[in-house]
Parts: sequence; structure tokens; C-alpha cells
Amino acid sequence: MTEITDTVEADRAVKTKHRRMWALGDYPAVATQIIPELGRELARACGVRSGQRVRDVAAGSGNAAIPAALAGASVVACDLTPELLEAGRRLAAGQGAELEWREGDAEALPFADGDFDTVMSCVGIMFAPRHEAGARELVRVCRPGGTIGLINWTPEGFIGQMFAVVKPYAPAPPPGAQPPPLWGREEHVRGLLGERVTDFEARRRTVRIDRFGKPEEFREYFKSCYGPTIAVYRNIADDPARVAELDVGLDDLARRHAEGRDGFSMEWEYLVVTARKRG
Repeated sequence: MTEITDTVEADRAVKTKHRRMWALGDYPAVATQIIPELGRELARACGVRSGQRVRDVAAGSGNAAIPAALAGASVVACDLTPELLEAGRRLAAGQGAELEWREGDAEALPFADGDFDTVMSCVGIMFAPRHEAGARELVRVCRPGGTIGLINWTPEGFIGQMFAVVKPYAPAPPPGAQPPPLWGREEHVRGLLGERVTDFEARRRTVRIDRFGKPEEFREYFKSCYGPTIAVYRNIADDPARVAELDVGLDDLARRHAEGRDGFSMEWEYLVVTARKRG
């Protein structure tokens, strides 16, 4: 009994930490200013249409949920972080989108089996620490024959490499946690979904980022707006030398990804996955 209680308490602590991390900064700005097209692309890839019941897992502020609702679907956007859901409500209202917002854990969704025609996640489920638990829930709440759709950053792409750069400066991950960019590997996602799905398709694509005029602008934007980056800098805030090292590492990464392009722009790689739940 003590071991079970310890496990529950440890899991609660991890989720509290994640919730606080994503409430840092201004992720809704990142989603709407930097990568707005990803949510629209995912809704299209899933074939979302009027009359469908759609579930957006780890929805954040609704980057994919809002386009799905505007397509006429009945959408439930679920996320661990209340602050992101509140931002999503405001964004949806501004666009005339009607959908339901629910607080919930991607590894233990508060929905019945087979409740949704489409279950999707746009750079969201990848941050749940236990990948098998997250994948199991994606499949569980999808109806037989329904669509599962995902967009995740690849390990080799810019954001995956950014996590590699910041890893030495970050707190140790909780026991059993898996790196988020693994969700950007086709073979990893195939293994997670396994025989529970059919018609599995995966393709790598890139999004062009040209908002920043130089590497330092990217770095400062992510230091102020992106929760995971903010959390890492807070972890080393009392060591100016390490802060300077990380600044240089992020600047160098951005500079490498901008090589050979006109001005300062980058291509960020991601993986699009669609599959159908086996009937």
C-alpha cells in the first residue's frame, strides 16, 4: 500500500511540475505567432468535418482544436494547464469558434472508451512523460474506425535539437520519463500505437520560421515565452557562466539552421502521423 501511495504522490508531483512549466511565459503567443499553421494542417490531415466529434489531447490554447471547431466539428479541447485553456477560450471567442474546454491529463483522459471520431494532438502529447500511457489513451477514447492524428517535432529538426542543447542545463527528468522528441520518430510512434491501429501513415515536413531577425531575437523570445526554456533558465539562474553558455548554444543552433537562406529564417521539421483505430 505504501508503494502505491508513493507512486501516486510522485505522479501528482510530476504533473504539478508540468502544469506550472507550461503556465510560464506565453505559450499561446508561440502557438499563434510562430506555428499557427500546424494546427490547421493537423485538422486537414485528419479530415475533420462538420458533425464529427473531435478530441484534442494536450490542446494547449487550441492551436488545432479551434480550426477543427471552425470546420464544423464538435470539439473537446483537453489540457493539463488551466491557464492555457483560459487563453484558448479567449482565442476561440475572438474567432467565433464554439468548443468545450476540459482540464485533464493526457495519460488518464476523463472520457469513455470510443467517445470520439477523431483524436488528435499538435506538439502536445509528446510532452507527456510516459509515452505508452499517452498512446494507450489516444487509442482508447477513439471509436473503432476513427482517426488518430499527430504532429510532433522530430529529434533531428530544430526543436528536437534545441531540447538536446538545453538538456545539460535542465533538472533531471522524473524516473521513467521518455524524451519528447521520440514522438517525432516514425518507428517510435508505430511501436506505441502497434496493432491497435491500421492505415498508419507518417511524413516529415517543415514549417518556415521568419519572425526573428537574428539568432539572439529567437533566443530572447523563447526565454520569455516558451515554458520549457524558461524553466531551464530558472534552473541555472544562480550560475551566470552557465546562463551565458546556454545563450551561446541556442544562438549557435539558430545560426546553423539558418545557413544558406536569404535573411534570417529557419525550417523547423516535424512529423505528421495519421492512423485509424482497428475496428
